[in-house]
Amino acid sequence: MDTDLTAAYDRCRELHRRHGRTYYLATRLLPAWKRRHVHALYGFTRYADEIVDRTEELPPAERATRLEEWSARFLAGLHGEPVDDPLLPAVLHTIAVFDLDRADFVSFLRSMTMDLTVTSYRTYDDLLDYMEGSAAVIGTMMLPILGSTDPAAAREPARQLGLAFQLTNFVRDVAEDLDRGRTYLPDEDLAKFDVTRDDLLAARARGRSTPRIRDLVEYEVSRAQAHYEAAAPGVVLLHPGSQACMRTAYALYGGILDEVAGQGYDVFVRRALVPRRQRLSVAAGALLTPTGTPVTVPGPRTESG
Repeated sequence: MDTDLTAAYDRCRELHRRHGRTYYLATRLLPAWKRRHVHALYGFTRYADEIVDRTEELPPAERATRLEEWSARFLAGLHGEPVDDPLLPAVLHTIAVFDLDRADFVSFLRSMTMDLTVTSYRTYDDLLDYMEGSAAVIGTMMLPILGSTDPAAAREPARQLGLAFQLTNFVRDVAEDLDRGRTYLPDEDLAKFDVTRDDLLAARARGRSTPRIRDLVEYEVSRAQAHYEAAAPGVVLLHPGSQACMRTAYALYGGILDEVAGQGYDVFVRRALVPRRQRLSVAAGALLTPTGTPVTVPGPRTESG
């Protein structure tokens, strides 16, 4: 592997190590040759996210231009043109090695562009349209790398797991997203529980939720649990060497929902995190779990209505 490509993979791995603690830990359970490719996909998605969310001091038009320019470099690379970028060579190499669906990457970039202008979603279907690119396609990007005994059957569970992970992040990060001027809790859900954005901002300011906001969050947790339930059959369809990784990621992201429930569905009192000792215990347990063992859906299942 040439020096530039090695450096690009190293850059992706560092982004993953620094920003994706839960999934980075799970990735360490993969066979060594697969890890760099997972790091490449994480690096790609994280770098795009940083253009959108870590340049908030810039005018929206300039942030949009930066994302457009980076996207153009990526798309040019897909067409075989030389790419001068610190991480894209690794992403393009991974796409070529596994013949990943280029349309998934275009869909992802579309959703990142939405984050520059869209600050809320009227309905859950509207949110799902966004998450198709920001989350579901991550599952289908990952599937060829993880490998499956039945790729066709594993595809929809992979999509569902992407949605489950994203919704978990949305539930955990309500306060952080408000600070960026966004809400990923659909407007129709806020109305269902008689909650306004001003109510959320007030709860953010005082550091605790109202009963109505806690009921809203419990409702969103139940939505996420439904996606975890739909994703569960896919874990046992993965190649044996990939099951411990995804079993760990599944349990740890689901564990965030358990932490939210454990603090009374109050996402403003503190950011829900799975303790480090528990994360290590889950990873160790996944390594010892026999291949093909079904995963446990997180939390009590409740109807999302």
